[in-house]
Amino acid sequence: MLRRKFLVGASALGAGALSGKAPAAANPGARRVRTGLDELVSSGFAVLAGQRVGVVSNPTGVDAAYRHLVDLMHASGKVQLAAAFGPEHGFRGSAQAGGSEGTGVDARTGIPVYDAYGASLARWESMFTEAGVDTVVFDIQDVGVRFYTYIWTMYTSMVAAARVGKRYVVLDRPNPIGGRAYGPLMTPPYTSGVGLKEIIQQHGMTVGELARYFNDTFLPVEAGRPVDLHVVRCRHWKRDDLAADTDVPWVMPSPNMPTPDTALVYPGTGLFEGVASITEGRGTCRPFELIGGLATDFDHHWGDRLNARNLPGVEFREAYFSPTSAGQKPELLNKLCAGVEVKVVDRAAYDPIRTGVAMLVEAHKYPAFAWRRDSWDTVRPYWIDKLTGSPRLRTQIDAGADVDDVVGAWADELAAFNRQRRPYLLY
Repeated sequence: MLRRKFLVGASALGAGALSGKAPAAANPGARRVRTGLDELVSSGFAVLAGQRVGVVSNPTGVDAAYRHLVDLMHASGKVQLAAAFGPEHGFRGSAQAGGSEGTGVDARTGIPVYDAYGASLARWESMFTEAGVDTVVFDIQDVGVRFYTYIWTMYTSMVAAARVGKRYVVLDRPNPIGGRAYGPLMTPPYTSGVGLKEIIQQHGMTVGELARYFNDTFLPVEAGRPVDLHVVRCRHWKRDDLAADTDVPWVMPSPNMPTPDTALVYPGTGLFEGVASITEGRGTCRPFELIGGLATDFDHHWGDRLNARNLPGVEFREAYFSPTSAGQKPELLNKLCAGVEVKVVDRAAYDPIRTGVAMLVEAHKYPAFAWRRDSWDTVRPYWIDKLTGSPRLRTQIDAGADVDDVVGAWADELAAFNRQRRPYLLY
């Protein structure tokens, strides 16, 4: 039963939700980009006419005036809102990594809000059936990395929608780190909630493009047929645009993704989630930009060696900090850590995954370095293997491989993925 009542209002789902004020530019002087939500609203919600609608979203589902999709639909009188479905961190975004908000009722609209984080296909099917939806709408800001879980929420809900005969509408948004694909490919033995299907680590696609790719590549096998898919495209976004190049408002997609700068480094420094002895800076003001281990084990030489590599577009500042959130590494909580702050000095030249690999190679030289092992998975215990898609990166670094060897190992699979994704690109 839906008992919990969510106090969802302007503070959670969009300031001045229905004020009608003209939106101020979020990034004055940047390219004016219209998201799929902006296009949907300007069309009078035409694609949803006559449908009972379920929304998969979180606080990022806002228009240029920070008004939330659900509020806009409710106020329009043109959409039959049936339910909302909350991903990791919840519909309101109040839960930390690996958490959700539970199931309840939206105080503003009165619609049921289902806890969908980690939901199985059977659970998605039952939620869609219970809510009586005809069309599922997805609107969440992705950050362009395979191990960021919102794209897998989209994928699983697409499969469920296909199985129970529902339409699926994706309101597209720009990829904040651009349209270039890079990194290793997921392999089937290492799929998990941080990578369900065989795509590249930094996939370089929008959620609308991914939905098209998923629909043709994976759904015919997993669902028995494609879903009835409609993508409401962005306007004016270009593939080499980063978040800083556009005026699209930034709302934190998750508690440790506060700024577009975080998203820019995340494809590489997110790999440190797979290192037991090093924190990725959760609970600091610069998560994924501050990286370090216990000050008794790591020191300034790490940053010195990284700067000596002259990696393109990035410099490293010696840093000391105490993380107030440690994720799966409680031994680092509130402890003094030594390491580096990743300072991107040229966004165009910066390569986050190559940088992340270099950081791992140099960190591995410290005796305290240890890969994270998960006792609950005795067959695939190393979390880094799930993040990178195979044991290859881990075993190469353990064997003393340098950056060029590690990066060169995925050249062929990256080229193949670029060929495969080409027909599904919209911009």
